[in-house]
Amino acid sequence: MPKLKYWIIAAHPWAFPASASPALVAFSYVFYQYKMGTVDDVNWINGVIAFFGAIIFHMAGNLIGDYQDYRSGVDQLEKEGPFRVLVHKIFKPRTILIYGYVVLVIGILIGTYLFMQTGIPLIYIGLFGIVSATLYYKFKYVALGDILIFVCYGLMIMLGMVYVMTGNIDWMSLLVSSPVGLLVVAILHANNTRDMMQDKQAGIKTQAINLGIEGSQVMYQTLLLVSYILIAIVVLLNLLPTIVFIVLATLPMALKNIRLMKQVNTTNDLSIIKFLDTKTAQLVLIFSLLLSAGNFIATYI
Repeated sequence: MPKLKYWIIAAHPWAFPASASPALVAFSYVFYQYKMGTVDDVNWINGVIAFFGAIIFHMAGNLIGDYQDYRSGVDQLEKEGPFRVLVHKIFKPRTILIYGYVVLVIGILIGTYLFMQTGIPLIYIGLFGIVSATLYYKFKYVALGDILIFVCYGLMIMLGMVYVMTGNIDWMSLLVSSPVGLLVVAILHANNTRDMMQDKQAGIKTQAINLGIEGSQVMYQTLLLVSYILIAIVVLLNLLPTIVFIVLATLPMALKNIRLMKQVNTTNDLSIIKFLDTKTAQLVLIFSLLLSAGNFIATYI
């Protein structure tokens, strides 16, 4: 029986900021709207449950995705990046698949409880979570993974969190969550750019492969910089308080990541960015913490 640490590693906990961050921003957005009197009644317990539900769906997707990548030959020993339990024969593939579906069932049970507390719209939102967890690899292999991740992490988590907390579908909240959604896509894009040669050998096609090195650099830079521009837009539209400009404290980190990506000149240089996905996840986490802190603090100053 593998040690507990390998069960934890298999779930890719270092990637959880991709789901926890938009969920936290959504919670803070509802808090700000409540304090400003825009919404009258908030179910905070539903918000906490939904926060962990988003992470659980993410965890299920990591496990099922690892199984599919191993089975398809996408994950190999020579591949850069984090430790892969299947490649190193720590688990049997079937064990990871069962692990993933057990976690997914837990996520569905949480979603079912929240549905019973709210209403029909949550079914449609939840379906995006199930698709993302179980079929992400199919989208990834035909260069549509970036779009699916943006929809699920950048839009649906916010929409679902706001709905279970307030009972309302707040379409404007999608603009609030888009900056974090773009940064989450940047995590994936950094990963796919680093792995483009192995992915090409495995016969799959990601957006990074389609764009090539130079195009991937432009896309990564665009994802990061547009996130900051969108913050300015949501503040101008009075959707968020001016204090959320504290996210600009993370701009040096973003520029450092962009410079690192630009150091890649050929496919022989891809090892330079072997940890860029991790660095981008750190950026997402700090950006989201500052954005959320701004929402919480704004009502007391």
